Amino acid sequence: MYTPDNGKIWLATGTERVYLNPAMANRHGLIAGATGTGKTVTLKVVAESFSEMGVPVFIADIKGDVSGMCVPGSENKHIRRSIDTMGIENFNYTSFPVRFFDVYGKLGHPVRTTISEMGPELLGRLLGLTDVQSGVLRIVFRIADDKGLLLLDLKDLRSMMQYVADNAAEFKISYGNVSPQSVGAIQRALLTLEDEGGDIFFGEPALEIADWFEWGDDGRGMMNILECAELFQHPLLYSTFLLWMLTELYELLPEAGDLDKPKMVFFFDEAHLLFNDAPKALLEKIEQVVRLIRSKGVSVWFITQNPMDIPETVLAQIGNRVQHALRAYTPNEQRAVRAAAKSFRVNPDFDTEAVLQELATGEALVSVLDEKGVPTVVQRAGILPPKSSMNAVEPAVIGTVCANSPLADKYGKAVDRESAYELLVAAAEEAQKAAEAAEKERQKEAERAAKEKEKAAKKKAASSSSRKRQSAVGKVASSAANTIGRELGKQIVRGLFGTLRR
Repeated sequence: MYTPDNGKIWLATGTERVYLNPAMANRHGLIAGATGTGKTVTLKVVAESFSEMGVPVFIADIKGDVSGMCVPGSENKHIRRSIDTMGIENFNYTSFPVRFFDVYGKLGHPVRTTISEMGPELLGRLLGLTDVQSGVLRIVFRIADDKGLLLLDLKDLRSMMQYVADNAAEFKISYGNVSPQSVGAIQRALLTLEDEGGDIFFGEPALEIADWFEWGDDGRGMMNILECAELFQHPLLYSTFLLWMLTELYELLPEAGDLDKPKMVFFFDEAHLLFNDAPKALLEKIEQVVRLIRSKGVSVWFITQNPMDIPETVLAQIGNRVQHALRAYTPNEQRAVRAAAKSFRVNPDFDTEAVLQELATGEALVSVLDEKGVPTVVQRAGILPPKSSMNAVEPAVIGTVCANSPLADKYGKAVDRESAYELLVAAAEEAQKAAEAAEKERQKEAERAAKEKEKAAKKKAASSSSRKRQSAVGKVASSAANTIGRELGKQIVRGLFGTLRR
């Protein structure tokens, strides 16, 4: 284990050992560096160390190589050299308790959430809506909430959008204007989202974040690995989904105060995607979640190539930093290197900016918070090797792990219970039946009137010509009423069903 008697995590070794203080881990962390410099190794070492301390972990696995945590590592010359040069004693390769999740349900337990749970703000970002369109979406959510209509999947939201659009005049005074143009734009965005897999991950049973807080039989924290190779092909979907998870964590956990170690460690790979093209209001919310979630005992680690990819307001809240090598071939890259170097507390033994470009694979500049929350002087150090496998495991291995998990039955089969779509369909059918009944009644009335008129015509031959003209007028009026009734029924059905009728 990398947790010596002092209770800290042995993270790296330079001229001296570098220890991460678990009590300061909820001040968050950053792992940065160019491609191929060792970020994934650092992530695994930190995650393994927290697991060994009994802290559950969540990891977004983009490249698939984190999946090897479920099997022990194996000897190679690079790891052997690290063990020998760092003086690591009693190093044992081992596997870790792992649960796999996958939005698409191929390489892990299916991950679903509901439309209502994600909420209009995150969904608006996911759909790429304008401010006006986002406002309309919020109105639709509010009406659904007020009427007790659950929005579980995309068909619920589509039918709710159509319902609100069809009754826009009724809702205008209480909720605000809903324009057909905005509704149309949102509906088109929903079709695009469905093409990207939205019909798969919006639904039930929804993921319960509480299921992450599990431990292996030996007391080590569970590694919750989200397979993201396919999800990452849709960057906006990837970042929004992970932000939802982070927000759910914040909502779930009570205030914890100062702890000797985190309750959960959350690793957000390719973190720059979280902030790309995000509107100011959303950036402010992200900053707020990152700032406040540490009081819930959650440590968030951002993994990205360049620290400048993360807004300064978020960087200012990150206390533990592992900076792997950066390349500086262009003026922008040179500025990024200077900015990264200036973010560290100066070490008089070397030039931070120069070293940052010289670091070998597996080396990093490391600065962590001490017991008083003060950043330590930056150290040039080699990251310790991980104990689990560095290679991705075969899908069959993941399938076996999932089959043996107690979550297999809970999340394995999708459920489609009564929600907004079913209730609105039922209301539409009721309206259609009422319209048809009214039409039949009008027809009967017209037939009775015609018969009465015919009887009256036979009895009063003298006034037969005038009565025949009145009968003709009555039939025309009846026909018009029947036509309006039939069209009204069609409009109701068409408006509420939309494209949902098959």
